Amino acid sequence: MATTLRSIKSLVPLLDRVLVQRIRADTKTASGIFLPESTVEKLSEAKVLAVGPGGVGKDGKRIEMSVAPGDKVLIPPYGGSPVKVGDEEYTLFRDHELLAKINE
Repeated sequence: MATTLRSIKSLVPLLDRVLVQRIRADTKTASGIFLPESTVEKLSEAKVLAVGPGGVGKDGKRIEMSVAPGDKVLIPPYGGSPVKVGDEEYTLFRDHELLAKINE
């Protein structure tokens, strides 16, 4: 049986999982030309929406997460677990699957 989420706020990642939403690529150039969706590359930037408490190491101690809600990160172009809430798409990754944190 499928579960339908009413709001993304009701989704809380477990252990070392990170909930992200991809940042959409611009479909318009700086000069105002609109680009067809087929030519726009799928960006690998995402915004972190929620993080789990962290994994547990072999010694039983909690391993701290490397990102926090609000961070921008680079994610692999494939992988993760997709989550759809209404018309919005999100992805769950494990903390170690994230490629980099973007400091602005």
